[in-house]
Amino acid sequence: MGKGAISVGAVAVLVLAAGCKAAAIDTDGGRPSAAGGGGDGKPGASAPATPAPDPTPGRTKPSQPREPSQAPDPSKPREPQAPQEPQAPPKTLLARGAHGGQVRELQARLRQVAWFHENPTGTYGPATTAAVSGFQGKRGLPRTGAVDTATWQRLLAMTREPTRFERYAGGGIPPAKPDPRCLTGRVLCIAKSSRTLTWMVNGKARSTMDVRFGAQYTPTREGTFSVYWKSRHHVSTLFHTAMPYAMFFSGGQAVHYSSDFAATGYGGASHGCVNVRDEKKIAKLFGEVRKGDKVVVYK
Repeated sequence: MGKGAISVGAVAVLVLAAGCKAAAIDTDGGRPSAAGGGGDGKPGASAPATPAPDPTPGRTKPSQPREPSQAPDPSKPREPQAPQEPQAPPKTLLARGAHGGQVRELQARLRQVAWFHENPTGTYGPATTAAVSGFQGKRGLPRTGAVDTATWQRLLAMTREPTRFERYAGGGIPPAKPDPRCLTGRVLCIAKSSRTLTWMVNGKARSTMDVRFGAQYTPTREGTFSVYWKSRHHVSTLFHTAMPYAMFFSGGQAVHYSSDFAATGYGGASHGCVNVRDEKKIAKLFGEVRKGDKVVVYK
């Protein structure tokens, strides 16, 4: 090459030295715009930048923050709310002076939770009122002494259905239907199902009294018998216990008065005899019954 000739490489060097910019190539092979100007160095509008995709697979972009909820404007009046209806007070179910089977059930249930310590009578008196009041106070209920719906529901949840004998723990069970064998003649009609003895003459009941029977291993025999011996002041030769007004009907088994039955009720049992707890009733019965009168013991 001659002296006066300028090579292409020299021209390139001169251009660079004169301040030409070198632009980097982006990943898409294009020429990104310079800040504040176009690709040829002239001022122009810049294109919006497109964010590059995240190379991490399965990664999601964080969600934009939510706008904070706007607090209610205190200056604006609130919408009126519908007034709530007042709750009705619990309904009274039983109170002092009530009588009947439901009172017996109440008393029997209170006995189960040791608040009533007497035999059920079916009469809502001072003892029942005190027991209900104590039960209510222990459970945080108003101590009214009367049984309302709240008190009754709480008592039901804590007790079970009383048996017939629990309702009549002190006696007074209505006598069972007489056995057909009791409908003729003079009969001591003894029903185990109701724990009663009914003195019947020609099908008509003369008197009825509470009785109890033998224990599990000394049961009172069932069947038809007759009175073969009466002993006003009898004493047992086996157990050396008094058996007043004894009327024997089957071996050593007899109908007689029991002071233990009068004192403890159905908490005890006999050795097979039919115990009567009302001394006045059996004293009268003893005077009317004759030797040979029929005795019927049935379930």
